[in-house]
Amino acid sequence: MDLKQIHELIKIINKSNIGEISIEDKDGKVTIKQKEEPAVTVAAPAPQVYTAAPQQAPAAPAAAPAKPAAPTKNDNLLTIKSPMIGTFYRRPSPDKPILADVGTEITPGKVVCIIEAMKLFNEIESEIKGTIVKVLVEDASPVEYDQPLFLVEP
Repeated sequence: MDLKQIHELIKIINKSNIGEISIEDKDGKVTIKQKEEPAVTVAAPAPQVYTAAPQQAPAAPAAAPAKPAAPTKNDNLLTIKSPMIGTFYRRPSPDKPILADVGTEITPGKVVCIIEAMKLFNEIESEIKGTIVKVLVEDASPVEYDQPLFLVEP
């Protein structure tokens, strides 16, 4: 069973009242359980374990840059949104400085954060030029696809 099929199963479980499903084929066994603290855990053969929150889209390609959004209500601020689900990090590693903070000047191509998705650390680059005026997500917090991460003044 490939990753795409596993993601489809997760979507089906999230939209149904099924509490648990197990599927076994020549490649191994997959068990998906709907927990009461809305999370779905998928165990694949070998040491691979995938966890996804319900009703989230599958992860986007690793090289996907952050998308600028339309201006927010009555402000001239732009929003940098998450291009994938995963865990948001403000630093490339714990001993490195923060990539983008309030007051940081950003330009297209500048890395503003890291999003970890399935053990892959993806650098999220800005597509807009401006100054960050607000960081909307706490460090090491889970983020969803299209969730606002930063407010930027052009």
